[in-house]
Amino acid sequence: MRIWPGNPYPLGATYDGGGTNFALFSEVAERVELCLFGDDGTETCIDLPEREAFVWHGYLPRVVPGQRYGYRVHGPYDPSQGLRCNPGKLLLDPYAKAIDGDYEWDEALFSYRFGHPDSYNDADSEPYAPKSVVVNPFFDWGNDRPLKVPFHQTVIYETHVKGMTIQHPDIPADVRGTYSGLAHPVMTNYLKQLGVTAVELMPVHQFVHDSGLIEKGLSNYWGYNTIGFFAPHNGYSSFAGGGGQVQEFKAMVKALHQAGIEVILDVVYNHTAEGNHLGPTLSFRGIDNPAYYRLVDGDKSFYYDTTGTGNSLNVRHHESLRLIMDSLRYWVTEMHVDGFRFDLASALAREFHEVDRLAAFFDLVNQDPVVSQVKLIAEPWDVGDGGYQVGGFPPNWTEWNGRYRDSVRDFWRGEPSSLGEFASRFTGSSDLYEIDGRRPSASINFVTAHDGFTMHDLVSYNEKHNDANGEGNRDGESHNRSWNCGAEGPTDDRGIVTLRERQKRNFLATLLLSQGVPMIVHGDELGRTQQGNNNVYAQDNELSWINWRDARHHDVLTVFTRSLTRLRAEHPIFRRRRFFTGDPAGDAKLPGIAWLRRDGEPMTEPDWRDDAAHTIIVFLNGEGIPETDALGEQILDDSFLLLFNPSHEQAEFVLPEPAYGQAWEAVVDTADPLLANWADASVKAQESLTLDAHSLLVLRRRY
Repeated sequence: MRIWPGNPYPLGATYDGGGTNFALFSEVAERVELCLFGDDGTETCIDLPEREAFVWHGYLPRVVPGQRYGYRVHGPYDPSQGLRCNPGKLLLDPYAKAIDGDYEWDEALFSYRFGHPDSYNDADSEPYAPKSVVVNPFFDWGNDRPLKVPFHQTVIYETHVKGMTIQHPDIPADVRGTYSGLAHPVMTNYLKQLGVTAVELMPVHQFVHDSGLIEKGLSNYWGYNTIGFFAPHNGYSSFAGGGGQVQEFKAMVKALHQAGIEVILDVVYNHTAEGNHLGPTLSFRGIDNPAYYRLVDGDKSFYYDTTGTGNSLNVRHHESLRLIMDSLRYWVTEMHVDGFRFDLASALAREFHEVDRLAAFFDLVNQDPVVSQVKLIAEPWDVGDGGYQVGGFPPNWTEWNGRYRDSVRDFWRGEPSSLGEFASRFTGSSDLYEIDGRRPSASINFVTAHDGFTMHDLVSYNEKHNDANGEGNRDGESHNRSWNCGAEGPTDDRGIVTLRERQKRNFLATLLLSQGVPMIVHGDELGRTQQGNNNVYAQDNELSWINWRDARHHDVLTVFTRSLTRLRAEHPIFRRRRFFTGDPAGDAKLPGIAWLRRDGEPMTEPDWRDDAAHTIIVFLNGEGIPETDALGEQILDDSFLLLFNPSHEQAEFVLPEPAYGQAWEAVVDTADPLLANWADASVKAQESLTLDAHSLLVLRRRY
């Protein structure tokens, strides 16, 4: 087969309408074979003829989309020096835009013989390895454009492509659990009605199911085990082979955009699926191990690991950084996604040992004209020393606020000394973000996430119940700040069931009325349970999927959630662009926010220091929001009182003096979610109200 010299850029396989250019970086390689596979499985290997700046490249006329391929890299094998080339292993292209097939775990995938880690295994891995695929880059996007929903107007819905739709009875069976299933009108209409503005998809980069999980009859359901940073995971595609997952993914993004919903990807650039020094040789390890992985100083046969997975991507090397940035730009420019949530983002900032906010990765993102303009969300921690970095990321980043989660959980289970911390988190965590010039939207607020209890389980279990994972219940977080409301797990006690439902409403109301950006986890509005399992990473089954047939029993909670997202959307006081100050605002010269005791009088310093203090009234002044609309007009809104009673007993509240408002009407009552007992009733200034234990009442000023 005739091969032309081709070009060293772009990396990967690039189809131009007449043929395909192949380019692969490897500084350590002595020879690189491009291996093409026919429909009958026959393999044809061709040496890439050119090497330029350590990029091996060649152009093959008449190689078209759908062509499966891989690489064999010839070079030194000396693990003590970090060199692990092995031409017996068929390697995935790090820049592959699509991947066909899955790994069939066999010793041939490893560069050593089992039980003899110092041996050399040159057995051919091709029969057990998936193949890279040349893709068609052309797609009719029509008039699709980035939605660019401002962060302060954003409501995020964290979801899983498969788990979201695999059991939905109104979605055709052949597309359930796929990109097409998520793009189905039934799904887009549901999300739109729920009031979310963005879906945050758990990993959709091509990932690997660990051999250990396969042996247990489990799988890597969550997908935090990436092997292809450019390829949509083929397991979520309704197409069989040929790279059709790329077109399907694009169609999903287009459909979600048409519904007014942004697409944010949960991306895992901190490590790959090749694991530690005893892991398989699948791609990066066999191409250029020291370029792509952080190796231990001294003995380079071992991997430096701050991710808990066996390896860390080498962000000190220009080629790893180029891989990350090329991948990010590709997903924005070619796949039209709207942002990224970076898993274990602290690991990307470790050029040396410490997490460094001045690391090259942040510099590259900040100056990139494409990536810097999309939503950037950090999971601001890893498992290394000093890895917990909430509040420590650069100004153009937002962060999953773990302190918000912990504070809100403690507050609603009645923990002592939780009021002051709760007040900071509820108002946007200015102590964490204001010093950098960031705004409340830097705080991605969440009470639950994929990693941990669902909201239903948060109020139903004191302890994790992870036995299904086969690890003796040792996995998963043990300190969950949860409260089962009086019984562990399912119960027929009506009082406990009622309290649990109220607590779920308390969490959702707090989340959606806090300053910052709220993130709801899929199914929390439907009462989804994982039966107390707080680590379903390996449970690709009904334990983790949304049970849509059971969801009808939670209609009240779903309707309640919709009412909250609508309230937030209609009232900018709940999604201010700037932090509250103590300055007077509005005709009444009241501050933008006021903290009142339940007797209606202002909180004092001793009140804040009282360990037993739980109840509080929050006044939000809509008359003086220090912001203007698109026409330069000052934004005015209604004013609200929020009455919090997280205590275990009923509490009497007195509304504040008439200066705050003379009459008030209920818009949210977690003890009466349908407001059945309120009708057209209103309450006047300095009147008394009795709030049920564990409840939240939101009043809007009438005049």
